[in-house]
Amino acid sequence: MEELKPSNNNILLEQLRHGLARFELVSSPTPSISSASFLQGNSYAFFARIGSSMNGSPAAKKVEQYAVDRVTGDGRCLFRALVKGMAFNKGLTINPRRERDDADELRMAVKEVICNDPKEREKYKEALIAITVDESLKRYCQRIGRHDFWGGESELLVLSKLCKQPIIVYIPEHEHRRGGGGGYGSGFIPIAEYGAEFRGGWGKGNNKKNVVRLLYSGRNHYDLLR
Repeated sequence: MEELKPSNNNILLEQLRHGLARFELVSSPTPSISSASFLQGNSYAFFARIGSSMNGSPAAKKVEQYAVDRVTGDGRCLFRALVKGMAFNKGLTINPRRERDDADELRMAVKEVICNDPKEREKYKEALIAITVDESLKRYCQRIGRHDFWGGESELLVLSKLCKQPIIVYIPEHEHRRGGGGGYGSGFIPIAEYGAEFRGGWGKGNNKKNVVRLLYSGRNHYDLLR
């Protein structure tokens, strides 16, 4: 089995987009999520590993139970889910138009720091590496200006830091069981955590942020868990 380089972690999301990824949660000494692959037929199967950085946090649990809040699949789903989740954590309800507009604002905020401000871009090196693995920065900046741009790991890396917002991404339990055997389940399994440093509060007022929990259900679609 050949380990992938850390900068190739976003290949896992590419495999998720096409419904090719399989998941097995295992313990790992690495400080963050890593991925491994093996060739199966003409495609690769991937295994998400939750590393030690998630130990002692809610994301270390293998199966968790939440209600699914469905999000419109118009290309903005990641940004819509984040908007709904942050509003929910503040006890707010937003209408569909406000949700769409705020989702577009999040997308354009990523464009601003990554594409329009070289000095700010330096603060998001991890996201920049993930972006440029598959395409040039110029091409990325052309695409992110479109309203139907599909957000993923790169944007989560930026927005968790920009909004000082802890975010955990889950997959359905049955996806994990289907990859490792054992039938179907109705819970959710965490595969990635972003912005964990903001859980305990930040700034003079020690402003704690509740986690926004996103469900990645395959075919590049995100819903909200609450």
